[in-house]
Amino acid sequence: MTQAELDIVADPRIVPSRKLPGRVTALGIADGEGFRTRGVATLDLGLDGIPGDRHAGFTRRSGSREPWYRRETEMRSGRQLSIVSEEELEQVRRAMDLPRLEAGWIGANIVTAGLPRLSFLPIGTRLFVDGEAVLVVEGQNAPCRYAGRSIAEAYPERSGLDLLFPQVAKRLRGVIATVERAGAISTGAAFTAKLPEQWIYG
Repeated sequence: MTQAELDIVADPRIVPSRKLPGRVTALGIADGEGFRTRGVATLDLGLDGIPGDRHAGFTRRSGSREPWYRRETEMRSGRQLSIVSEEELEQVRRAMDLPRLEAGWIGANIVTAGLPRLSFLPIGTRLFVDGEAVLVVEGQNAPCRYAGRSIAEAYPERSGLDLLFPQVAKRLRGVIATVERAGAISTGAAFTAKLPEQWIYG
């Protein structure tokens, strides 16, 4: 290892922890057929996620996003919840030139306002919701053709939306999260995002 490489490792850039406010503007559950979520006023979260939701559970089966495992390998679930922001959803809507883009069409469980760069919340960020549920951000939610197809169903007169969505929604698709402390979340609830100290290991 060169001295320059050693210097990078020995002196990483450290960003202090911080707190940011936000609010919940909509909630949804995928408890029926297909990919979409339907709107609800409250979610009663358990440690395994949303009871009855297609992503509930402590484990899940690996897929194309985990090429290091054989397909269908049981693994810990880091995607009990899908969270998107109104601000980023609006960016995607404009980029796709759509009159309307519903969060439920892309399977969102929680919609937020007040955090315009929601998708860039670092892994390990905790969302403390109105003194009850606590969620932990596990990573960005990569846009896929499944969500694109769901959008396309709403606009049968437009071709190519299924492919356009993954292109324009990269790093705007929100985050996936798990439940660290069980509790209820209601539409309109305030939350505090507690970002951990961050560093880049070169």
